[in-house]
Amino acid sequence: MDRLQSLEVFVAVAETGSFAGGARTLGISAPSATRGVNELEERLSARLFTRTTRVVRLTDVGRTYLDEVRGILTDLDAANDGVSGAVGVPKGMLRLTSPVEFGRIHVAPILAEYLDLYPEMTASMLMVDRVVNLVEEGLDIGVRIGPLTAAGLMAVKVGRVRRVICGAPDYFAEHGLPQTPDDLANHRIVETPTTTLNSEWRLGKKQDIIARVTPTLATTSVASAVSLARSGWGLTRVLSYQVGPDLQSGALKTVLEDFEPEHLPIHLVHYEGRRVSTKARSFLDLAKKRLRQEPSLN
Repeated sequence: MDRLQSLEVFVAVAETGSFAGGARTLGISAPSATRGVNELEERLSARLFTRTTRVVRLTDVGRTYLDEVRGILTDLDAANDGVSGAVGVPKGMLRLTSPVEFGRIHVAPILAEYLDLYPEMTASMLMVDRVVNLVEEGLDIGVRIGPLTAAGLMAVKVGRVRRVICGAPDYFAEHGLPQTPDDLANHRIVETPTTTLNSEWRLGKKQDIIARVTPTLATTSVASAVSLARSGWGLTRVLSYQVGPDLQSGALKTVLEDFEPEHLPIHLVHYEGRRVSTKARSFLDLAKKRLRQEPSLN
């Protein structure tokens, strides 16, 4: 097995957590995958994996090497694209990450359109409400909502969202509209991860106004909080894109707009210093266009 192949085998085994899984990813036999990693370790004079009868885990050296090898393979893919005239004809696997609800509402439809456009592509999407390290997770592109904190990221701004307090018209007809943040203490509150599950909401452009609330219900599901608010059960605080259709239809109404914090930016990100492959560039171009056309993100 040549050196390039052994690097590809190493990455596949690391990402799947097994020699059999890595072999399936690359369409080779499990013994070939094992042999490829063994040869690589011999050339490096270093142990990349700790092997037991049940699991295969990266060593500390292996984790560091994995980051470097992923970068090398990404650069190689980009270079190959450039000289082979493959620009506009992406092939392979695209890996991306997004917050859960944003991924469900906005990214998944764009990804489906992308895969229809490029039949030789496959994709996987990690939807989690935490910041993911793209290199450590082997991802090509990430969606970030809020200020960018990680160094070395190339970012394309595609929109912005508000942090809104909302409820159903029937709820307000029965309980009245809150006029100031202090009035929230008299309302039934459904708390979500958007508001960090605590009893203080920071409001105002500088987030220097503190509204003390006593949640009647705290849930980790934004969808369930929105559903309860839509039914007239109480108020909730979410990101505006999560209730865009409800606001447009009138099923939900926002309150205390004058006390909203600054808008949160939305970016598509990838790592600086890595040439962008054709598969990533083509998705970035499509997603940038589609997201910037979305009224609820402007």
